[in-house]
Amino acid sequence: MSRRAIFVLHDHRKPSPHFDLRLEEDGVLRSWAVPKGLPTDTRHPRLAVAVADHDLEHATYTDEHKSIADHGWWQLVDRTDRRFVFELHGERGVVRYALIDTGKGWLVHLTKDQPDDDTR
Repeated sequence: MSRRAIFVLHDHRKPSPHFDLRLEEDGVLRSWAVPKGLPTDTRHPRLAVAVADHDLEHATYTDEHKSIADHGWWQLVDRTDRRFVFELHGERGVVRYALIDTGKGWLVHLTKDQPDDDTR
């Protein structure tokens, strides 16, 4: 069995409260700052600002201003040039999201179609 790609959701308190979603891909953590956290409602996508990739070691990094809100592994469901759908398999269960490139920035969307939680 091959190793699963990791994800981490960092909770930052400074300089201003926000979350960072990090997905392992091509040997790095691709990262997006999500000011209001991951969406909890399918009708309200949230801003996701692409930030610099991080080294894989950063997945376990914490300090007095940064903690790990969730972590686990992720899997790609579907990908096009402007959107990719993925599932986060974390401590809180399995949740499907889409990251959408609007051409001016990114949005993260909670999809209507959610997986059964027994897929963990």
